[in-house]
Amino acid sequence: MSARKLYTVTIFSENTVGLLNQIAIIFTRRQLNIETLSVSPSAIEEIHKFTITTFSTEDIMDKVVKQIDKRVDILKAYYNTDEDLVFQEIALYKLSMDLFIKTGTVEELIRKHNARILEMNETCVVIEKNGHYEETQALFKELSSTIGVLQFIRSGRVAITKSKVERLSDMLAEMEAKIEKKKA
Repeated sequence: MSARKLYTVTIFSENTVGLLNQIAIIFTRRQLNIETLSVSPSAIEEIHKFTITTFSTEDIMDKVVKQIDKRVDILKAYYNTDEDLVFQEIALYKLSMDLFIKTGTVEELIRKHNARILEMNETCVVIEKNGHYEETQALFKELSSTIGVLQFIRSGRVAITKSKVERLSDMLAEMEAKIEKKKA
């Protein structure tokens, strides 16, 4: 039996109402919790890209992706490990302006973690940090222990493969070549 580890599932589809629910049901039936979820238009016009992370075994991930691939609305689904991807998350931290001013070490923390101040007003400061989960979590822990965090939010993972082209592009080119071959 293989060990559970974090997998990133990438799904390409048209922007169809209810598709996210159908995908979530596939994960639920396999007793898999979706850790992060991000959906956006892809580099290919009118095609959307779902990026989902979950802890699983490779055997189960293979079955999940094959089941997702069978959906009519899905163009293609893949799964990858962290080694195959370039990925980031974004985190926002809201701090009290009064405590921010009183605590002299916060500016040092911002520099140390390569974060930036996104918004400042009379009541609060919002800090932004891009990075991997461990990096955004480390800043959260330090801010929590030194100043206190009023609000915190982390985005889902955004990821691209390390390969030269999007894997969907290859698949679409193959399909187009087959259609052209049938016409000839």
